[in-house]
Amino acid sequence: MTAIPVKKRKTHRHDVVFPVVNTILLILLMFITLYPVLNTVAYSFNDGTDALRGGIGLTPRVFSTKSYAAILEDQAVYQAAWISASKTVLITLLNLFWTGMLAYTLSRREYVLRKLITTVLVLTMYINAGLIPNYLLITRTLGLGKSYWVYIIPTMFSCFNMIVIRTYIAGLPDALVESARIDGAGDIRVYWQIIFPLCMPVMATVALFVAVGSWNSWFDTYLYCGGQKQLHSLQYLLKMKLATTQASANAAKTSVDAIKSTTQTTPITIRCAITVVSTVPILVVYPFLQKYFVTGMALGAVKG
Repeated sequence: MTAIPVKKRKTHRHDVVFPVVNTILLILLMFITLYPVLNTVAYSFNDGTDALRGGIGLTPRVFSTKSYAAILEDQAVYQAAWISASKTVLITLLNLFWTGMLAYTLSRREYVLRKLITTVLVLTMYINAGLIPNYLLITRTLGLGKSYWVYIIPTMFSCFNMIVIRTYIAGLPDALVESARIDGAGDIRVYWQIIFPLCMPVMATVALFVAVGSWNSWFDTYLYCGGQKQLHSLQYLLKMKLATTQASANAAKTSVDAIKSTTQTTPITIRCAITVVSTVPILVVYPFLQKYFVTGMALGAVKG
């Protein structure tokens, strides 16, 4: 048999140019994104007095760990870190529990009150009584002021997260639920054994939103637990430490002794060290949720 000659595919110019240009642009974007982070880390490890000169790039000019020592030598930081970590875990778990179950309930077409309840919940996203009524509700009506539970109870549910999860569940095949009910499974069993495992991408996305918001929050401590040192969150304590450092630096302008006491740390290095300390836990958790986060965002954007 005579072999049939195979025509070689011509390599067009744009087939080569596009990948090269795309790669260069992505590398530039990556550098632009990473530079502020690396610059902050460099400042945090730099000597305070030398940092006042500016001009620090990706590496510290005069290496020093005094800024971290000034933060971590305070024992209150570890208590505050425990408060922040524990409330973040509890809020995330409880928010996923209550929000997910309600989202499943409101996604069922046979539930006659689903439209009414959804409308009432969505209205709360647009109509807010304000800070003062909210403060009075939590402190006087609920009596949660100066209590650890002031972090947990008001944040156990999120309407926005419920809508995201409900939209994802509504995109799942109804045959899954129908077949389970034919086998005698109730709603609770259907949710936990069928729906919940299929919702891991959107659950991880919501968990990341809730965890980051809870970890970074400090205003709730300022409002309800400012006078309770044992209930201070890490973000609030670091904010107060930064304010103290700034006040000391302002006093140093008129005091020789104060100038000598601030030669190792300055507000800029303390601020950068605080940023690194408060960001590292989220950076450690994020890689484990990244694949679920991307999948959940992509699917939640097109379904429903």
